[in-house]
Amino acid sequence: MPDHNIATSNTNATGHFDALVIGAGFAGMYQLICLRDRLGLNVRVLEAGDGVGGTWYWNRYPGARCDSESHSYSYYFSDDLLKEWTWSERYPEQPEIMRYLNFVADKFDLKRDIQFNTRVVGARYDAEGNLWRVTTEAGESLTATFLITAVGCLSAANIPNIPGLDSFAGQWYHTGQWPHEGVDFTGKRVGLVGTGSTGIQATPVIAETAKHLTVFQRTANYSMPARNAPLTEEFKQYVKTHFPEIRDVMHSTPNGHPFRISERLALDSTPEERKALYEAAWEKGGLQFRATYQDLVTNKAANDTAAEFIRDKIRQIVKDPATAAKLSDIDHPFAAKRPPIDTGYFETYNRDNVSLVDVRADPIARITPNGIETGNESFDLDIIVFATGFDAMTGPLLKMDIQGENGLNLRDAWHAGPVTYLGLQVVGFPNLFTMTGPGSPSVLCNMPVAIEQHAEWIAGCIDHMRKNGLRRIAPLADAADRWVLEVNEAANATLLPQAKHSWYLGANVPGKPRVFMPYAGGMARYRKICAEVVAQDYKGFVLSA
Repeated sequence: MPDHNIATSNTNATGHFDALVIGAGFAGMYQLICLRDRLGLNVRVLEAGDGVGGTWYWNRYPGARCDSESHSYSYYFSDDLLKEWTWSERYPEQPEIMRYLNFVADKFDLKRDIQFNTRVVGARYDAEGNLWRVTTEAGESLTATFLITAVGCLSAANIPNIPGLDSFAGQWYHTGQWPHEGVDFTGKRVGLVGTGSTGIQATPVIAETAKHLTVFQRTANYSMPARNAPLTEEFKQYVKTHFPEIRDVMHSTPNGHPFRISERLALDSTPEERKALYEAAWEKGGLQFRATYQDLVTNKAANDTAAEFIRDKIRQIVKDPATAAKLSDIDHPFAAKRPPIDTGYFETYNRDNVSLVDVRADPIARITPNGIETGNESFDLDIIVFATGFDAMTGPLLKMDIQGENGLNLRDAWHAGPVTYLGLQVVGFPNLFTMTGPGSPSVLCNMPVAIEQHAEWIAGCIDHMRKNGLRRIAPLADAADRWVLEVNEAANATLLPQAKHSWYLGANVPGKPRVFMPYAGGMARYRKICAEVVAQDYKGFVLSA
């Protein structure tokens, strides 16, 4: 529990802190616990929203649900917390995740050191004072020795620049900036733009009440059934008595999930054996489908067997052959993008009030006062929903106008794509730590596992510095360059870069450099690398007094 003798409050007169943390989601909350409660530092968390939750605070769209199983989408640093909280479903819905994060915030008394309704608009490194000067939208100025960004990988909404949007007479929304009071689709003609994970979750729910739903698909996607259900009492009890083993599995697997990837190779099985295994995985549901064979993300021929199985499932489920053909015309290997899981997505296209438009064949030309026009058709709409994703990984950081040494702007430092050392620090930006930043496993992993590792590594580093009279840490340029090469080598050892329209590459944002951003070498390997760096006296970093 927190030490209530630490004098930190939202009315700190000096405005100076040992550390400022930006963002109060999973990452920012745990970083606060690590720095304040374990190291006794004076910490303030700055949060744009009026509550904790991070990505789950903003993403309240219909059907918003986690694709990690609930018992793994949890903090594992506290045995007491694991015993006290019980999830209700296999895949938790947004409101339940928010309840969980508020439960954690209250248990550890975090909100007293979180400043809500505070959007950071600038951060400048002051070399003379060796501190960060942070400016908020309200004009407040704060300083700190360490600045830690916990802004999330998927928090900068990507609203497409379609001509005529301002002229639309109805309402339009982005799923990542959803009204907290919700949206009533009853009797409305709705257009949904985007069929990534968000669109796949939202489509079935919107279709239930809309008069008509028109889905505009640019890129067809694989999706597996979630088979979501309430957790049984037996499973709830299993989790509470086996969390050390569950934690060990999550810490030893490449993706941080609570299941191991099979050592089987797809092409070593007969077609009949493969089909039986895929059928069993399809019936079980969830992301474990990709764990059926070890080589699904490294061997194209192996991947083809899974990809064709899923395409065949789509063609079986969707009754209209033309619609089924559009939905199964997938242009990338299976799991080269994070594969969504769904509840009745493909089945929704069998409804009379749902239609699909292939905007790759017939692109959206403009938005009019009445709706959306493609090159060949016009669609009258009352509501437009943009499920067009995010300016992922770099977007949230670049929006804050971060300036390092000699006025170097992060946007300029990353003009050709992000360059980090371990996804944790950027050359020329001393004492700035980027939690789950580009160059770390982040989005290729079950996020709480990646977050806990980062928060603990950063806290360990700061503790080391304080105990040794060190006040400044920055990475060497050659260490960062070598790490970028390693990130590229890890990606190229997989099929992931073959998804040309993937947000892993920034391909969903016009003008963004095409660079594969997350580290694909696996969370377990990454954890080992970070530990080796520490063991070698923070190799690749320069620490000074």
